[in-house]
Amino acid sequence: MGTVTAPHDPLASVVGGTTAKVMAAHLDLHTVGDLLHHFPRRYAERGELTSLGALPLDEHVTVVAEIADTRTRPFNNGRGLRLEVTLTDGRSKLRLVFFGRRAVHHHERVLLPGRRGMFAGKVSRFQRDLQLSHPAYELLDEGSEAAAVEEFAGRPLPLYPACKQLESWRISKAVALLLDSLDATGWRGVSDPLPEALRRRRALLPLPEAFEKAHRPRTRADIADARSRFKWDEAFVLQVALARRRRSGAQQPARPREPAADGLLTAFDARLPFALTEGQRRVSEEILTDLAAEHPMHRLLQGEVGSGKTMVALRAMLAVADSGGQSVLLAPTEVLAQQHHRSLTEMLGPLAEGGMLGGAERSTRVGLLTGSMGARARRRALLEAASGEAGIVVGTHALIEDVVTFADLGLVVVDEQHRFGVQQRDALRAKGERPAHLLVMTATPIPRTVAMTVFGDLETSVLDELPPGRSPIASHLVPARDKPHFLARTWERVREEVAGGHQVYVVCPRIGDDEPEAQGRGGQGEPPAEGEGAERRPPLAVLDIAEELAGGPLRGLRVAVLHGRLAPEAKDEVMRRFAGGEVDVLVATTVIEVGVNVPNATVMVIMDAERFGVSQLHQLRGRVGRGSAPGLCLLVTEAAEGGAARARLEAVAATTDGFELSRIDLEQRREGDVLGRAQSGGRSSLRMLSVIADEETIAEARDEAAALVADDPELESAPALRTALDALLDAEREEFLEKG
Repeated sequence: MGTVTAPHDPLASVVGGTTAKVMAAHLDLHTVGDLLHHFPRRYAERGELTSLGALPLDEHVTVVAEIADTRTRPFNNGRGLRLEVTLTDGRSKLRLVFFGRRAVHHHERVLLPGRRGMFAGKVSRFQRDLQLSHPAYELLDEGSEAAAVEEFAGRPLPLYPACKQLESWRISKAVALLLDSLDATGWRGVSDPLPEALRRRRALLPLPEAFEKAHRPRTRADIADARSRFKWDEAFVLQVALARRRRSGAQQPARPREPAADGLLTAFDARLPFALTEGQRRVSEEILTDLAAEHPMHRLLQGEVGSGKTMVALRAMLAVADSGGQSVLLAPTEVLAQQHHRSLTEMLGPLAEGGMLGGAERSTRVGLLTGSMGARARRRALLEAASGEAGIVVGTHALIEDVVTFADLGLVVVDEQHRFGVQQRDALRAKGERPAHLLVMTATPIPRTVAMTVFGDLETSVLDELPPGRSPIASHLVPARDKPHFLARTWERVREEVAGGHQVYVVCPRIGDDEPEAQGRGGQGEPPAEGEGAERRPPLAVLDIAEELAGGPLRGLRVAVLHGRLAPEAKDEVMRRFAGGEVDVLVATTVIEVGVNVPNATVMVIMDAERFGVSQLHQLRGRVGRGSAPGLCLLVTEAAEGGAARARLEAVAATTDGFELSRIDLEQRREGDVLGRAQSGGRSSLRMLSVIADEETIAEARDEAAALVADDPELESAPALRTALDALLDAEREEFLEKG
């Protein structure tokens, strides 16, 4: 085998063509560098057995376990034969099953009670028991495996993310082959992204030693040292990219935007029927200060559901209008865009009637542009934007199209940034004569470390208090499987609320008909975990539940449906009727998750609540309690008591603190959900780093990155770091900052 000289070398040059093809097709590993960074998912000690009680259904797993017993059973009237092997971890059990006389006779000779080994396969369920069918395995203590015993004895055993075609131990052997081929010459071809001075300051391992200790550790201390080194790699490279982006933004010229002494902002404040909260005043001042600067504002505005972010954004847009400029508000869905358009128009009143009979002397117009608008309305919206007649334009992705122009675009407000990419927001900002100021809003509270990692190119403002008049929201679990009478009481409670003059939301994970996917968890769905109803019926659907309720427990009430497959006009009509009090119960998908504001709605019933994420549940809950009457959120679930899904729902019911819930949510999710495939279209850029657990590393890396970029913005002193940045920002990951 030849010496490896660069991380970009193809894997076939080291592991052979057949293995390389499997790694490329099933693990997305193509180069030497990819395999080096394919770190073990976890490590087992030689005497340690994998917990078998909480294995995820339908996922490929590798477990270390002991054989408890084996049984040969006939089936199909004696014409077939199967071998059942029971594994144990001392508490729980897992069944292995092999079919066919030849397979049975082969495996029963070696799979003997008392033996321990690694077993890999896809977890399924048969007759309520978890099992692996025809798993691959490698025994750790048979006499013919003396070399393996010697290799593993006393050392942590690496268990890799694997697949059916390539088990963990085969990956381990391929990595060992690669490490052995990287002699001194080879390692010189693997560039180290961390500057030497930084490595010394932080007492971090050299790169070759870090790879060796990550893949072939002798002790747990080796693993900790390697993890620390690679966490710094990930944090530092990402923070350098963000620091360079911040620097680039600060160097761009922008037109200062200041409110007029007797302008729109002053007039708007004068007609407000309430006083701004201290938080709204503070954040508004931060934004107005940024707008008055000669370089573009890049600010993230986050806060609790209902904390008044739209009010703060509107005041910023009015300040821009006072300076003769225009603002756009980019929303992720047509329902939300239409809701924002109505809300802004109502808040402004005569101030939004520029050029119209009865309009205020100093006023503007609020335009609306969405992809489904008719030709006539679209032409009018485009003209209002291009002429400057509309000082504020609300819209969806349609705003980004080339045909959309503005007279003087001064501010871009992006609502729910996680639904858009950096490229999209920058394309909109570029429609100004100079780069427009940018205000990014999110209603999902973000822990500080996540903000530093995901939104690190933005300054952050936080609204951490609710305006006066917002009512408390009580949240309760409804365990429908354990206590069906609780569900019956739920519908009685809905009828009582409607009888009292209020309205109700009922949210389901999917639409219905032959729709294949559930909509929980941001449209991805989520199979229940073991012990949490994995064999249950499909997720509940809007169309089915609406029909059931209208003909059953809610007969006589005015029930309507709202979901993503409705035509835009139909969606708007349903929301108009609900907001106007013409609908008692709205059965909907998560299209009502953000932005929908109906103060008379007091109850939120979430069906199959375990199929939604923590942040999503918090968002949905925020749709009620928006008026003078208290809100009630009922989380209907069939999740078993004691399981992870039930614990997640109990956490939501226990607190309305969105920041606390966001930490719980992220601690329970894989890191790739934060900066992974959903965000960038490629593998997660984070393999070791946890944006929650590694707060100190992220903060220190941010400081180091800022200092380096300030001294050497082109990174001339760190060519290997430039190479790492290029890899992070290559064609596949150009949008590594994209938020979903």
